[in-house]
Amino acid sequence: MTTRTDDSASPLIESRDDLLSVFAGGEKPPERWRIGTEHEKFVYRLDDHRAPSWDEPGGIRDLLLGLTEFGWEPVLENGKVIALEGEDGNVSLEPAGQFELSGAPLENLHQSCAESGRHLQQCKAVGDRLGLGFLGLGMWPDKTRAELPVMPKGRYKIMLNYMPKVGSLGLDMMLRTCTIQVNLDYSSEADMVRKFRVGLALQPVATALFANSPFTEGRPNGYKSFRSHIWEDTDPDRTGMLPFVFEDGFGYERYCDYALNVPMYFVYRDGQYIDVAGERFQDFIDGKLPQLPGEKPTITDWNDHLSTAFPEVRLKSFLEMRGADGGRWSRICALPALWVGLLYDSQALDDAWELVKHWRIAERETLRHDVPKLALEAVTPDGETMREFAGRVLDIAAGGLTRRARLNNAGDNEGGFLDPLRDVVATGMTPADRLLHKYEHEWGGDVSHIYEEFSF
Repeated sequence: MTTRTDDSASPLIESRDDLLSVFAGGEKPPERWRIGTEHEKFVYRLDDHRAPSWDEPGGIRDLLLGLTEFGWEPVLENGKVIALEGEDGNVSLEPAGQFELSGAPLENLHQSCAESGRHLQQCKAVGDRLGLGFLGLGMWPDKTRAELPVMPKGRYKIMLNYMPKVGSLGLDMMLRTCTIQVNLDYSSEADMVRKFRVGLALQPVATALFANSPFTEGRPNGYKSFRSHIWEDTDPDRTGMLPFVFEDGFGYERYCDYALNVPMYFVYRDGQYIDVAGERFQDFIDGKLPQLPGEKPTITDWNDHLSTAFPEVRLKSFLEMRGADGGRWSRICALPALWVGLLYDSQALDDAWELVKHWRIAERETLRHDVPKLALEAVTPDGETMREFAGRVLDIAAGGLTRRARLNNAGDNEGGFLDPLRDVVATGMTPADRLLHKYEHEWGGDVSHIYEEFSF
């Protein structure tokens, strides 16, 4: 989740145009489109697999401070280091200490994958000294909520209090899950609309290909991506497939209306998070927020608020693809490859839209509901298995990457980053399927072996 790293003054919101300017301000010509990869991983003690707290010796604080030897600069909240910023973006903490890199905006996938590799090497170098390991999965395989620490970030206290009021699995989302995401640009409002629609309709493909959360508290949970299922019962006001995105006339105005109707969590003032959970941002605009009577929001407040909506695709000044479970390094590289191939080439974008433009709202919702449990065995509205359909989507993405022709020093284009996903389709085995096979055979029902075999 977003970590505030800039406390500089921000203009007051004086009109609706100011709200819309955040979206319009993201427009860039294709030569300036960039790739921002985000990935989270679980941190654990090597000796007993326990999740470390922030302040214990050799815990999360010491991990953050250890990374400063690589040039990262600490970000403080109430005098406590809760994030880092540097040339490779930002390092931040999820609520239970999940460690996240929000990468810098980069020109190609070769750079993005190298960035992820640098970060993981740095984490391992510091982690080895502290006795810490890192696990790439979509959900803690063995931890209860009660076994997990909470990081000292003000916004998390507010969210942890609010989540049980609006869904039964929101605390699991905060404390027990990890994801990979990619942030991508658009050139105009019309281009944003096309990319949003394709990204949203095809998000179940990413969920299936990256399914990697089949265990809860040491046992199979009946899902391939329990992380994705969790979002179905987290908070209906701020999650889901956003049917209005596919309606005629969708654009910045309609997404603005949606965001205004998402209940607020907090307002950040003078280094403190003020609890305004459940309040309306429109009341804030009107100076009628009960907790801050007469005060009006800034553009930074609006950006903060936009970061508290969690649909499968999210619009800020860029588009975020949000449907994938956490995973190992090759998958951190594969997720942006999938979406860059589909959305950054006009022919690929047209071809992808042809696949899904006739799907009805109810059919998209059904697929979104089925995929967390069935993954590649789910059936699309056209009667194909997800395995068959994902293969066609990968072909389109590969074509897009070929036409982009971003080559590394060896002359290879970006298409090789799709190979882990090609393997999923060829074998019919998602990461979750492989874990379940290990659990049922080699591991003899003991999920603790996952730390030995699937850590970074």
